[in-house]
Amino acid sequence: MRRIGLAAVMAVCLAGPGWAQVSDPVDAVDVFIGTAGKGHTFPGAVAPFGMVQLSPDTDYRYFRQSYDWASGYRHDDPTIMGFSHTHFSGTGHSDLGDVLITPQTGETIRWDVGDVTQPGSGYRSRYDKASETAEPGYYSVQLTDTPVRAELTTGVRTGLHRYTFAPGERARVLLDLRHSIYDYPGKVLWSRIRLHPDGTVTGFRETRGWAPGRQVYFAMRFSQPIVSREIQNRETDIPYNGFRQPGRALDDRQQVQGRALEAAFDFGVLSEPLLVKVAISSVDEAGAIANLESEGEGFDFDRQRGITRAAWVDALAVLDIQAEPEMKTSLYTALYHALIAPSVHSDADGRWRGPDNQVHQADFTVHSTFSLWDTFRAEHPLLTLVAPAQRNADMVNSLIAAQQVSPYGILPVWSFHGQETWTMIGYHAVPVIADAYLKGIPGIDGEAALDAMIASATYRPYGGLGDYMDLGYVPIDREPEAASKTVEYAYDDWTIARMAERLGRTDVTTEFDRRAGFWRNTWDQETRFVRARLADGSFREPFDPVAINYGSDYTEGNAWQYSWFVPQDMASLVTAMGGDEAAVAKLDAMFDYDNTGLDYSHAEDIAGLIGQYIHGNEPSHHSAYAYVYAGQPWRTQERLKQIVESQYHSGPAGLAGNDDVGQMSAWLMFTAMGFYPVTPGSNQYVIGRPFTERTTIHLPNDRRFVISTAGLADANRYIQSVTLNGRTLDRTWITHEEIVAGGQLYFVMGAQPNRTWGAGAAARPYSMSAD
Repeated sequence: MRRIGLAAVMAVCLAGPGWAQVSDPVDAVDVFIGTAGKGHTFPGAVAPFGMVQLSPDTDYRYFRQSYDWASGYRHDDPTIMGFSHTHFSGTGHSDLGDVLITPQTGETIRWDVGDVTQPGSGYRSRYDKASETAEPGYYSVQLTDTPVRAELTTGVRTGLHRYTFAPGERARVLLDLRHSIYDYPGKVLWSRIRLHPDGTVTGFRETRGWAPGRQVYFAMRFSQPIVSREIQNRETDIPYNGFRQPGRALDDRQQVQGRALEAAFDFGVLSEPLLVKVAISSVDEAGAIANLESEGEGFDFDRQRGITRAAWVDALAVLDIQAEPEMKTSLYTALYHALIAPSVHSDADGRWRGPDNQVHQADFTVHSTFSLWDTFRAEHPLLTLVAPAQRNADMVNSLIAAQQVSPYGILPVWSFHGQETWTMIGYHAVPVIADAYLKGIPGIDGEAALDAMIASATYRPYGGLGDYMDLGYVPIDREPEAASKTVEYAYDDWTIARMAERLGRTDVTTEFDRRAGFWRNTWDQETRFVRARLADGSFREPFDPVAINYGSDYTEGNAWQYSWFVPQDMASLVTAMGGDEAAVAKLDAMFDYDNTGLDYSHAEDIAGLIGQYIHGNEPSHHSAYAYVYAGQPWRTQERLKQIVESQYHSGPAGLAGNDDVGQMSAWLMFTAMGFYPVTPGSNQYVIGRPFTERTTIHLPNDRRFVISTAGLADANRYIQSVTLNGRTLDRTWITHEEIVAGGQLYFVMGAQPNRTWGAGAAARPYSMSAD
């Protein structure tokens, strides 16, 4: 596979043997786009936050077998089925793979995908791995069973294919609306393919998948005239007993409807490449056509590739990173993945489909793909620094707009294409909104935002909230994962209190500050763990702090991880642990735990274990910074080095767990800069230690915030001193306001810990009990 330079900002690589270097006239940085089974990212083309993610699908599986193909692509798969237009980046669940297109040659149409072990049995094709090239906004590969060079690029709402057929080969394109990532019988509820007189092909399908009742419309045009075509409904299990539509032969049909639709388009023998331009919409076919036309007429592949390339250059140039090559590659990779989603959801005319499955009109760009249980922690806080303010406001306003039309009147939990999946726990749109508003992102209606937040936090039927409001905790005999839900609700409530405080709503502030303390109702002082209680107030027995079982007391974790989830009041948690030394000892016991004999293979998301610290899943992500709250920031510095070195590298398995729509990447990005948002909503970043020689954040109005490091070396893992704008910084945190004002944060590193820096109580970050 090849590593390709991208002018001024990056070179992109797919991992594999035989890398070839293509130089650029300007300095380049590396972005690793390829993936294997662990990161669940995809290598195909996408614009920053683009609606279309055009990428190869190498395989799919039914139900839980689909985990390793969550993005549709595995680096070690030997065949490519085709190229579909929607993909998740780094999720632990799968869906999408909409509007699969695959080129074909030969005299016989291959309608079925075929068996991967039997080449030629279907339309899937082996490919030349060494030919596979990826860079932001572009992907290409040489198919071998079907001798075609495939190239892909995208706009925001469009995808553009360029297929170069071998000389003399008959050129066909197959459209398969049966195909899905995360497939099962009956997933496609209904679909349609329609051929228009001008050669435009439109259609739609509605699926019952991760998000039920999701509708995707498409419009497609070809650069060459169609010589012949066939459109089929290949459904056999439920015969259609209605009357015959006009036309006696397959090539007479202008429109076909059903649940297993395919179409084959024949272009004869071509003397030049065939281009296929596709747009999608959640609204209707007219919206898809308008989206198709919104990004330029015609089929100028190289022009579109250049536009998207320039958009990525602009997006990634927000950071100028100087670090050793492996770290530099990992960091620009992280930034790239952090800028893929949440993705644009509204059409070019502002229409969008909401969680009520109705069409609405917006005067801003609506976004979707909100993996909020993951991304509230670091992904969204990172976007407040590296994405334009308008993009952040659009995302927040998208959440508020979804709440206003939701049948339940609550904010999204985990939504994509405007539809709710009800995946994971909490109401974590709340901290995303609060963090952006409290950081001064313009264009957000604070009162409307607070009303939406309160509505979500008081909707009693959701996730045991009624009992939480009445009892002060979620009882495990009435609601699964009750311990996790209690502590996560309490943090979300704290962010509501901060928002209300800013808006002068003292009654709301008082109530939600009270609720922010409900984490104490899960605290067992005898074991010093967060535990689940029964409705009668007793702790559930038996108790095993290392047990990880779905539907148990905790969400994708156990007592070791969740006992540290009190980001709003870490000072009180340290006290509850028994004070500074006891808290440090507990943290050490978590990181140094001997896992011999433990089997977590049944839990897909438990990856990247360091003792009982689980970096491959989000509940642990702030835990290494907890040493700071116990007066030993030098221990945080040790642990961060341990985590970064063991959990990240620039290769096909370079992430310990799912990227989770940018969260794993955002953790690395913050940590490498030297600080992390332990408590979004506090406007503070807790200082860890830097992993770059110099990182410059380019801010609006030509301001810059420069993080520079002296003495950075493998042996020098400890901070010796910190200065901010030339003044000694004794505290272990900096504020968002200090960063966006511009300036310089300067670290001096050394081989021995400075045990006095940041050790005092006054130097510690925010805790609500210390107000």
